Amino acid sequence: MASSKGPLVGAIDQGTSSSRFMIFPANSQEVISITQMEIKQMFPREGWCEEDPVEILESVQKCISDAADKCNELNIDLSQIKAIGITNQRETTIVWDKFTGKPLYNAVVWLDTRTSTTVDKLVDKAPTKKADYLQKKCGLPISTYFSAVKLRWLIDNCEEVRKAIAEDRCMFGTVDCWLIWNLTGGPNGGRHYTDVSNASRTMLMNIATQEWDPELCEFLGVPQSVLPEIKSSAEIYGYMAEGPMKGIPVSGCLGDQQAALVGQCCLQKGLAKNTYGTGCFLLYNTGTELIFSEHGLLTTVAYKMGADQPTYYALEGSVAIAGAVIRWLRDNLGIIKDAADSEDLAREVVDSGDVYFVPAFSGLFAPYWRQDARGVIVGLTQYTNKCHLARAAIEAVCFQTRELLEAMNNDSGIPLKTLRVDGGMTANKLMLQIQSNLLGIPVVRAPMPETTALGAAAAAGAAKGVDVWNLEAMKEAPGEEYLPSIPIADSNLLYGRWKLAVQRSMNWVEKSTSD
Repeated sequence: MASSKGPLVGAIDQGTSSSRFMIFPANSQEVISITQMEIKQMFPREGWCEEDPVEILESVQKCISDAADKCNELNIDLSQIKAIGITNQRETTIVWDKFTGKPLYNAVVWLDTRTSTTVDKLVDKAPTKKADYLQKKCGLPISTYFSAVKLRWLIDNCEEVRKAIAEDRCMFGTVDCWLIWNLTGGPNGGRHYTDVSNASRTMLMNIATQEWDPELCEFLGVPQSVLPEIKSSAEIYGYMAEGPMKGIPVSGCLGDQQAALVGQCCLQKGLAKNTYGTGCFLLYNTGTELIFSEHGLLTTVAYKMGADQPTYYALEGSVAIAGAVIRWLRDNLGIIKDAADSEDLAREVVDSGDVYFVPAFSGLFAPYWRQDARGVIVGLTQYTNKCHLARAAIEAVCFQTRELLEAMNNDSGIPLKTLRVDGGMTANKLMLQIQSNLLGIPVVRAPMPETTALGAAAAAGAAKGVDVWNLEAMKEAPGEEYLPSIPIADSNLLYGRWKLAVQRSMNWVEKSTSD
């Protein structure tokens, strides 16, 4: 006999390094089932990072299939799953043929820097000759980070993409869009939709109207014919077309960082969260007010929970390399066997031995937006060992977060009193203590790590026509708190040394004149 846990909601969490599918009881932070598959990243040239769109899709389908098997083992009737939400790595760019469904190129991942020359050309084209030329319209600087620049590169460098555009069979989307289209039918009636939170990361959406902007499209040389329709973050986009969950509505969609903001219950103006994943992303809810940063932050859509609901905005600080620096220690240097080993190694020393690590592998994102920067390790002496390197790598993530928080406090005028944190790196207790020390405020770890998937599930369950999740009743569960344990003067001294190291990372890559 099937067990009953009331209405359930599924969440697809398609990240940079893996795909996962989770099942939650409605209005609950309990996770009934998690299935996961790693995604292979390809680095065909220096600065390039690609993934196979077919592998992304198949990994999601496999996770859903495995979740259905788990439900059977747990005697859970799949009919109890009332909706599925999607959260995704943002800015990663996919182009495909709308008749065959085949990708026209590999997915160009968000941290890929091949578009440096494209960025230079666009900045040079701007009347102001500045990267912030479009910011008042789209909330974003002209940077390698965003999807439109990646699409522009594909148009300039891939004959197959140009041909598909000319023949009106090219579709463009971020990962959410690729998944929604395929899961709701693909070439056989799939819905070409994205949500406002993901659309706000393309540089093509007018941040005030939440519509594709003809002037932005023209400046970036992107044909509007390839773009998906923009929807809210919580409405029925379509229904699962096949597989064990066929017929279940796909009704929630949020970029991963916005989903974590919702999952952390930061649903009121003035609340903020920081997610430590491959990168590091600090979002501050500014309510329905659009605030344009004067200190290197992004203005982004946080969420819009229904077609007839108001749009909430956020200030965002984005760091390209956070958890990825620990992965680099493991895969490139081989000084640890597992990511968790970095904490044990770092605890063997009381400090970093005055070593500072600036992991600008993809240039510097917020608050600098310097694509000419590259990673540096400074302060090395004969005394330095792998323990100091591990600690310096962990500290690098915390220093970068302090830079973001300072910019956010300056823009908002209201200094944050507590920082809510989530993501894979928060398993590292030493990192959380160092973070609190460097910020001088309490750091509170989410009681459950799956806040990103939780946010997607909440959006899906709250959609009109599903109506099994009450967003207004969502409350933050108490988490583990870390308090500052060093004087602020010591924190400021360390931070000053870090800023010196950052300056040494800049002006490393010379401006190129060709792709």
